Order: sequence, then C-alpha cells, then structure tokens
Amino acid sequence: MPVKVEPTPSLASLSPVTGKAIIARFDGGQLSSDAGVLLLREVERRLGIAERLAACIDDPRLPGRVRHEVTDILRFRMLMIAAGYEDGNDADSLRHDPAFKLALDRLPGGDALCSQPTISRMENLPGTRSLLRMGRAMVELYCDSFRHVPRRIVLDIDDTFDVVHGEQQLRLFNAHYDEYGFQPIVVFDGEGRPVAAMLRPAKRPSGREARSFLRRLVRAIRGHWPRVEILIRADSHYCAPEVLDFCRAEGLDFILGVASTTTLRRHVEALERSTAALRTATPGTEKQRRYKEFLDGAGSWSRVERIIARVEAGPDGVDTRFIVTNMSGGSARNLYERKYCQRGQAENHIKAWKRHLAADRTSCSRATANQFRLLLHTAAYWLMWSLRRLMPKRSSWRVAQFDTLRLRLVKLAARVIELKTRVLLHLPSACPYQSVLRLAAGRMPRLIS
Repeated sequence: MPVKVEPTPSLASLSPVTGKAIIARFDGGQLSSDAGVLLLREVERRLGIAERLAACIDDPRLPGRVRHEVTDILRFRMLMIAAGYEDGNDADSLRHDPAFKLALDRLPGGDALCSQPTISRMENLPGTRSLLRMGRAMVELYCDSFRHVPRRIVLDIDDTFDVVHGEQQLRLFNAHYDEYGFQPIVVFDGEGRPVAAMLRPAKRPSGREARSFLRRLVRAIRGHWPRVEILIRADSHYCAPEVLDFCRAEGLDFILGVASTTTLRRHVEALERSTAALRTATPGTEKQRRYKEFLDGAGSWSRVERIIARVEAGPDGVDTRFIVTNMSGGSARNLYERKYCQRGQAENHIKAWKRHLAADRTSCSRATANQFRLLLHTAAYWLMWSLRRLMPKRSSWRVAQFDTLRLRLVKLAARVIELKTRVLLHLPSACPYQSVLRLAAGRMPRLIS
C-alpha cells in the first residue's frame, strides 16, 4: 500500500506488518500534551506565588484596557518554565493550549492567553524597588511554607557561574571559566527550599558584599521569626572577616570553608605525615581520614576561631581541607561530615534550578529583567519542589529529579472537551502513573494554603 500524501502538512510512513499507511497530522483540535500543568496550578494556587509577586509590581497600564492581568502573566510564565518551556517565544503557541487556559481559569474555547511580546514587556517592567519587594516576598513565601515556626534553620549560601553571550548589563569576564557571564548568589535551606537569588557580576563576592546580602536576608527572616536559630553554611568564598563579625554580632552560627594557608598548614604537617604513613602501613586501605581542631585566625580576623582540619591520605597523595565554626559542641569529625559536607546538597539544588528549570536563561540586555527572570525561575522551582513534597517520605518519588517529575506527571496527553456545564479531560487509559497522579491530587490539601 503506498504512502498517502495529504494536502496538509503531515508525517507519513508505511507499516511493514499491517501494510497500512500511518499518517500523523497536527489537526487534533482541543488536545494538550501538558495536562499536568493543572496539578501545578493547584500547587501555585495554594502557595499564592503569582499574587505575591504581582503585588510588588506597579502596573502603568490603563485598567480599562488591560486584557492580561499581571498575576495571569506571571502565572502563565511560571507554569511554562515548570513544564519545560523556558523560551518565552513558546507562548505564541501555548497561549492557545487548552490545558494552560484551564490552569489560568479560562475556558478552552475562550480568549487566548498572553503572547511573547506581552511577557517580554512584563520582564522589563519591574525596577529596582519592585525587585527588592519581590525578593522580600520570596522570603515571606519561604517562611509561610512552614506549618510551625522552626526552632532552627540552615541556610546554604553559594554562587554559580552563568555564561552569557551578549552585551548584558553587569556581565563580566571570569578568567577561571574563560567566559563572560554572571555569578548570582543563591540561597537554599537545609531541606531544599529556595530562599533567595541575587544577580551579580561574574566575580568572587567581597566580604562587604556578602555581609550586606546576609544582613538583608537575616532581617527579612527574623521579621517573621525573631527567635529562630540560624546556621550559615558556605564555602571559602564567604569566609571573610566582615561575615564572621556579622554572624557573631547577630547571634548566628556559622560553619564555613577556609582557604589553605601556610599558617594553617603548619598545624597539620605532622598529622599529614602520620596519616600517609598509616595508610601505607595498612594494606587494602583505599583512603585514610583523620581530623584535628585548633584555635587560630587570619591577620584580618578580629579574633581567633575554632578551625577543623580534615586530612585524607589516598592514592593521589594527601588532601587537607579546613573549615571554621563558632559552634562549641560536637566532635571535629561530626561537624565536618554531618554538618559541613551536607552543604553539598545545595549544589544539587542549584543544578536542578539551572538544568531542569533553565535558571541560567538570562539573555535580556537589562540587569533588572535578568534579575526578574531569576525570580520567575525560582518560583517555578517552588512549584516542582512542592509537588515532590506531596509524595510519601519513603517513596522514590520524594527524591526524583525535576525533569523526571515533569516527564512522568506534567507531560500528559489529554483531549479537552468543553460541555455546557463542565469541562472533561480525557487522559490516556494506558498512563502508567495514574496512581501517582491520584495520590498527588489527594494530598494537595497538605500544602500550606
């Protein structure tokens, strides 16, 4: 049987088994490949992210001529990012998608959603003051995500390199990466909640800059929780005298990496030799790890601090790392392995933020627009993180990557039929994750509303 050529664009092939032509055309009508955005819409509705951010933006448009409210534009963009459409140009097609329309409380046969130019104008609308208010709104969202005021929280602070390929404001050449880009500061808590993201040039943050950032962040958090205990974790980029003095003045615990110096190395020279000898004398040992703590400090520090050295002898030689902390309890091994090393999870959160949600899509020419994009991608992170938290604690879904959640729970085909009194969504009968979808929908009331 010959392949049938349709007058409209189509995909055609011939089945070698049935002998019948297989023809595919994009003329299915009210169909969607992203029915799972309705689940994300329920998450967003309970968190109220779009309303929080929209309240921070001054809309200069004439109210009587507004077709798309700021809240709807933000919600549409967040759902697009969470569904894997990081390019705003995709809005020109998705604005007609029935599932996205339902997610924004519009009927499938109703008016289209906002287009790409509307989204671009919105990205360039907020000024510096609006962005500061939006940053505080994100901290408020973080605090409201707890059912009860926590006794103690852990804040993991890190920066990540973001390559750019245009003439963006604040871009800077970084010799380490041999690229132009940004190096935003990102903060997650110990459970993976996003707290803050700040765009900045691609250079190591100075002590004064890190102190100013921490001051604003801590004040915003303690505005909600005056008595909460805060532990600051970060690498050696943030071990500056300004940061140490600020943490002590504000009653914050800290555990920070320290760059190796000749002064610090003198404390562990004997330990390095004995650890290497111990590994050599112990056949079959891949690595030998030992610890030492002492009091010392750099010349720029206002006082000596508790420093912990981790010495590890392996096949490639001896590797020594240092951390500094003002925590009095705990052994050196416990503080390093159970406290400091856990900050490695923050790097995984940043990877998910960048790779699965494309937070490094900072291609706008204006710095304020790129900062706004960071906030939008952080809001999309909240949607995916909250969806994952709905899963049972011991389930593999509780630790699934965001792209896995998107592929299994968001990218669902659906036929949308609009009736007089209701809208029906016909999902695939062979969907292998029906029970997971029902479970997530049933647990939705557990989210903070």
